[in-house]
Amino acid sequence: MATAPVPLRIDFVSDVVCPWCAIGLTSLEQALQRLQGQVAADIHFQPFELNPQMAAEGEDIREHLQRKYGMPDAQLDENQERIRQRGAELGFDFDFNARSRTWNTFDAHRLLHWAGIEGKQRELKHALLRAYFSEGKNVSDRDTLVAVAASVGLDSERVRAILASGEYAADVRAAEEFFRRNGINGVPAVIIDQKHLISGGQPVEVFERALREIATSKPG
Repeated sequence: MATAPVPLRIDFVSDVVCPWCAIGLTSLEQALQRLQGQVAADIHFQPFELNPQMAAEGEDIREHLQRKYGMPDAQLDENQERIRQRGAELGFDFDFNARSRTWNTFDAHRLLHWAGIEGKQRELKHALLRAYFSEGKNVSDRDTLVAVAASVGLDSERVRAILASGEYAADVRAAEEFFRRNGINGVPAVIIDQKHLISGGQPVEVFERALREIATSKPG
């Protein structure tokens, strides 16, 4: 008699302008594919803003990273190449020449919250990561957000109405505060069954091993 897959809740805390979040999500999903039939994952995307105080016009990405992390040009280039290669190994395309700025992501998180209600959160998350990292799009621009949301089947007029209002702002703020209060100060943070934390853009094998161990030890 076949054993039923073990249900696991996964809270994926991340930002849509975080390259390691794109790597972490791709690795996590590939690990879950390897565990198909053994684990049944219920993924919830939770908000985290790398730069919550960033102005609407955004900032030059190189100037921003150099100021925030103290990286000289050579180190920044080396870091971006390492990220590009990690993405390529997983099948995710980072085009660092396609974008020159980084943006405020609060509206993107409001849409992701709503997309969760609509059953399209995962699709929108992937579309936003591609829009920013692969296509260099401004993920704070309302027309861009409408187009990205529409591309995964979400209603354009409803998206415009949400962006023109304060809908879901309180929900996003509350979720951000909850995870900050519980010690999450870097992303991606992958929380399994609300108690096991896997930090960072880990390799597929690390996620696979951790998920298998958690599933195996979960009381039946």
